Amino acid sequence: MTLSRTMQALSDPTRRKILEMLKKKDMAAGEIGRNFNITLPSLSHHLNALKQADLVTSERQGQEIIYSLNLSVFEEVAESLIKFFKPK
Repeated sequence: MTLSRTMQALSDPTRRKILEMLKKKDMAAGEIGRNFNITLPSLSHHLNALKQADLVTSERQGQEIIYSLNLSVFEEVAESLIKFFKPK
């Protein structure tokens, strides 16, 4: 996990909405896509950015890919930010 890659992934409102949805439950790519008015390639780009930042994981189940939050990365990011803003 690099903090800059994570922050870049979090900077996009579409990606933040995807994370909000995944906070409630694991979802297939198609199910995620139904909540947006974007093309499949655009959705794939956003999901790949979240995967590259290790914010989500994916697992193939039959013909579907199921996405889940990777909570350990959120803990690492929070820890990094606390250290960054902690007075010396």
